[in-house]
Amino acid sequence: MSPLRLDRNEARRIAVRAQLLDASRPTGLLALVDRLTFLQLDPTAAVAPSADLVAWSRLGAAYEPAHLLRAVERERTLFEHRAMVRPMADLGLYLAEMVAWPQDERRREWLRANESFRRYVLDLLRDAGPLLSRDVPDRSEVSWPSTGWTNNRNVTQMLEFLVARGEIAISGRVGRQRLWDLAERVYPAGTPVVAAAEALRRRDERRLRSLGIARASVVGEAGEPAVVEGTSGLWRVDPAAIGGSFAGRTALLSPFDRLVHDRARVLELFGFEYRLEMYVPRAKRRWGYFALPVLHHHALVGKVDATADRKASVLRVHAVHEDVPFGAELAEAVRAELEALASWLDLREVEHVRG
Repeated sequence: MSPLRLDRNEARRIAVRAQLLDASRPTGLLALVDRLTFLQLDPTAAVAPSADLVAWSRLGAAYEPAHLLRAVERERTLFEHRAMVRPMADLGLYLAEMVAWPQDERRREWLRANESFRRYVLDLLRDAGPLLSRDVPDRSEVSWPSTGWTNNRNVTQMLEFLVARGEIAISGRVGRQRLWDLAERVYPAGTPVVAAAEALRRRDERRLRSLGIARASVVGEAGEPAVVEGTSGLWRVDPAAIGGSFAGRTALLSPFDRLVHDRARVLELFGFEYRLEMYVPRAKRRWGYFALPVLHHHALVGKVDATADRKASVLRVHAVHEDVPFGAELAEAVRAELEALASWLDLREVEHVRG
């Protein structure tokens, strides 16, 4: 099959539409997560937690963080697994992978050495769950060795391992702390296990649908091969995303948003240079601690360095970095988005910091 040929603007429109960032907004949170396939959880909340920012940038003021909590903890239409919130309808696509986890011998050996600890945790959750990690005593026989922060964090490691294996699940949260319980009390009974190869194929297809266009290293053989003007090598494109009308809008994005998450892809397709600078010393930051990329129609045009000061009830804008000069229309659209963001955060005003 000869590869499809796309100009860069069409590739950008495909990517924006696929991520539900065009003018046609999704109908609700479940439809949004189903299309995106997941929301990434991250504790950083300089403006708002990333999962909430991603949802707000698509759903607007209709979205409330309580909707995500309700879907995960009460309705069970979404589930949290390894720092991602996914549709419960996709659970079967991950069960075979859970059963086979872990693949590396180091983790297998640690689990074997702590089999009695594993059984104790399962019994404790069965009798008293759901529980916070601090409510689980450390009865490990062999400590988890690491040169990083996980060294000797045996309870946390065991809980993480059991979630990865599908033996336990995250039932909900108390603040930022996870509540752990038996998987059978969180996941629907009788969920069919999709065979590993078929699950991988379907996950690749869903991932490509959510991205519109990506490299084969990300989506395998899903979709069709394509060549994009001004870029090298082959892409994979969702054929259903090609063509059709496009109506854009202006949006402020989370630094973890999947439109910009792959820094090489966003540079190739959009010519947009971006780096998350939370861990960069202040004096060396170019754009800010938690700079929000600015999307305008099918172009990424700048970054907004902002923080939410909840005590003062202010969305504080430290800088607006213009990758291209903002004309009056674009400047007004960005101002309106900042006002909308402040309103959604229930902050009194937007304050632009001088100098």
